[in-house]
Amino acid sequence: MSEFDEYRPPQEPRRYGKKKRGKRKRRGAGAVDGSKEERMAEGFEFSSYYGKPVVKAPPWEWPIGAYLFLGGLSGGSALLAAGAQATGNRELRRSTRLTAFTAASAGSVFLVLDLGRPERLLNMFRVFKVTSPMSIGSWILGAFASSAALPALVEADDLVGGVLPGRRLVDAAAGPAGVLAGLLGGPLAGYTAVLLANTSNPTWNDARRHLPYVFVSSAAAASAGAAMVLTPVENAGPARALGMGAAVSDLAATRIMEDHMEPEPKRPLHQGVPGTLMRASEWLIAAGGVGTAVAAVTKSRAVSVASGLALMAGSACTRFGVLNAGREAVKDPSTTIGPQKRRAQARADLSTSVVTGG
Repeated sequence: MSEFDEYRPPQEPRRYGKKKRGKRKRRGAGAVDGSKEERMAEGFEFSSYYGKPVVKAPPWEWPIGAYLFLGGLSGGSALLAAGAQATGNRELRRSTRLTAFTAASAGSVFLVLDLGRPERLLNMFRVFKVTSPMSIGSWILGAFASSAALPALVEADDLVGGVLPGRRLVDAAAGPAGVLAGLLGGPLAGYTAVLLANTSNPTWNDARRHLPYVFVSSAAAASAGAAMVLTPVENAGPARALGMGAAVSDLAATRIMEDHMEPEPKRPLHQGVPGTLMRASEWLIAAGGVGTAVAAVTKSRAVSVASGLALMAGSACTRFGVLNAGREAVKDPSTTIGPQKRRAQARADLSTSVVTGG
């Protein structure tokens, strides 16, 4: 052995197979769930990257706002049409049936306009996924438009003098189709609120518990307003009753929704263009509700039409206001970070009180 050689002790023969090792408990380790572990990073701060948005901006623009409004209008009108069908109110049935189908058709056009290509709308019907509000809403819209088409066809045929062949069979099918459209009207009016609230948008998600009530009330106001505009005063009694109830419900639901929101996500509903739209909605809905009550007493055609237009305009402002508030909310990182800071601080305070026994 030379002086450059390294001495190596004899090695044991290699053993194949896994060697069982007992688990060693780390000194000072707490419970498995980490409840007794000491926090290594104290006083951390939530912040965005150089003030950049935390959440991606929604791709929806004004055509989706029009779709939100028209979907609520068509759904509420179908409900009114089903009630008019049951009570034999022919004039109200005619106006609401035509409004329901026309609004649903126009809403589909705005949806396609936002999608960019018509075939994308067809792709939405390739699957039915119960966990996706978009998938469920697409099927609700398709089923509603199909069922509302036949009653609207009957009413349109009556307006032109009854030239539709096979009218007896069409009349027999129009009644059940109208009932089905009425049943689907409620989900059509409210599913868009669930769709918005299911996103990571801070304003929409923070309003998730109450936004469906706001949208359904807004839909009722729009459909009642349209019926008051298009139906003779003596036949529009149910529409006036719905309009007064919808006005109260809309104002109350909007106030309750905002009262239960965090300060930062609520801020876009009161600032800029969304704030202007929401304030206009409040004034228009209130004016429409009062005008509807006056029209119910005076039976004035002019007051009825003006009140109906105010209710429709207020409903449209609500939909566009909520949509634009979500678009503005993502521009300010505090709308996402602010509530996270408070939740983290609340958990830290709770943990401290548990440890100290306070």
